[in-house]
Amino acid sequence: MNKTLRISFSLRNTYRVNGILYSLKQIPLLKKILPEALYRLRGLKIFANLLSGIWEIISVFLGKFLYFLFMVAGAGLLYRGIPRNRVYLHILLCLTVIGSFMNTNLFNPTRDKYYAMILLRMDAREYTIVNYLYSILKVIIGFLPFSLWFGRSAGIPLWICLMIPFSVAGVKMAVAASSLWDYEKRGLVYNENRLYKALWLFVGIMLAAAYGLPAVGIVLPQNAAAAIMALFIPAGAAGLWKILRFQNYREINQQLLGQITNQMDTVTQAVVRQNRKTISTDTRITSKRKGFEYLNELFIKRHRKILWSSSEKIAAVCLFLIVGMLLAFYLQPTVKEATNKLLMVFLPYFVFIMYCINRGTGFTRALFINCDRSLLTYSFYKKPDMVLKLFRIRLREIVKINLLPAAVIGGGLAILLYASGGTDNPVNYAVLFVSVLCMSIFFSIHYLTIYYLLQPYNAGTEMKSGTYRIVLSGTYLVCFWMMQLRMPTLVFGVICIVFCVVYSVVACALVYRFAPKTFRLRN
Repeated sequence: MNKTLRISFSLRNTYRVNGILYSLKQIPLLKKILPEALYRLRGLKIFANLLSGIWEIISVFLGKFLYFLFMVAGAGLLYRGIPRNRVYLHILLCLTVIGSFMNTNLFNPTRDKYYAMILLRMDAREYTIVNYLYSILKVIIGFLPFSLWFGRSAGIPLWICLMIPFSVAGVKMAVAASSLWDYEKRGLVYNENRLYKALWLFVGIMLAAAYGLPAVGIVLPQNAAAAIMALFIPAGAAGLWKILRFQNYREINQQLLGQITNQMDTVTQAVVRQNRKTISTDTRITSKRKGFEYLNELFIKRHRKILWSSSEKIAAVCLFLIVGMLLAFYLQPTVKEATNKLLMVFLPYFVFIMYCINRGTGFTRALFINCDRSLLTYSFYKKPDMVLKLFRIRLREIVKINLLPAAVIGGGLAILLYASGGTDNPVNYAVLFVSVLCMSIFFSIHYLTIYYLLQPYNAGTEMKSGTYRIVLSGTYLVCFWMMQLRMPTLVFGVICIVFCVVYSVVACALVYRFAPKTFRLRN
């Protein structure tokens, strides 16, 4: 087993190092400095290996730290009037159950598994068990320090803090084992990256229980939550027994890894086929416009399922939540005061919400796969006036699509502020509404701008731009950090509106200056 673990590390480290070297080569400032024979330089390989090793260590702890900081302990601070220890354990228990289904590791088809079991024909059972036990060990080690730190800060007894990492590992093993039993009975392979609808519904219910119930004062008693988490440990022991005795890992992994092929053409075809399912085949769809307006209108109509329909569903859900809050005001008037206070300082939180619901990334990906991937092979399509004209048209459309849910959210926040007791300064109503619209416009411009300036895809629909990934990651981190910011609505709203206007002008200027050169197929 030690040999299997060493080979696993070697495989994972090799493609991770190559990925680091490739990403370095894609950064504009380094692209001209680094030589063509990049992969043969021993010094850079040592540096990349060092980064890979550091990342392996960081990955054990960083995700857990952020998990406790923002989703458990941080979120628990939002609920006033409820003992911190009870809220902490209530949220942690619900999220632990969700994580046991969505982050199994055993049923996650990754490229290193494909290399080892399909290409190198390693013993599937030994490889799977060794790597699974290693992942469970990382869970326990990663959870332990933060369970103690945040748990003790929340007033959780030491014995419960020490038990939590083993409970988390236990429920993961129990769920994994139940999926193996299900495979033996029905032959169905669980894939954590493709959850079925019933499981998504369950996840939604658990999220509502985690964060919704404390909002109305309902949380599990500390002893009850601790007892449930204690039961996860023997359940995990039973699950581990099943995992170690299971014999059909090769069959399961062959089905899971069937999507990952060693020929990128097959992957490309699968991606294209999947995206074509989102396109309407109605032959009656047409347009009376001409030129790029004709092309754009046909694209929007044929992709209505992932653009306007998705936007309309998000808007409907937001409207439902707003009506639900108004009903809560009527049934539970005490909720009004807390809501009013939140609305006056929690506007930065909605930056992350608008980031999540924005259709920018889906829009640009669909643009490339079903439109630009083919048209960028024609020289006329890359002429400066053509690029800029189409950019203006597309910007108009994505802004319109994203404004629908933004208008519902912005208007709803203003209504909730009024219904919860109002404000002495009427400008706050306008600021709430306009700032949310500006957030939506910002993300629309942002994603389309970086698409045109960094066009990350090659003809095989693979993302090949390290800079594009860095920008996306940076956007996520900034938006995530915004959830922790507390600032008066009027102040943050004005800042948000001004920033959006300035960013829009700068982004459009950059596109006009550089897009004719950068908007091209990558090699």
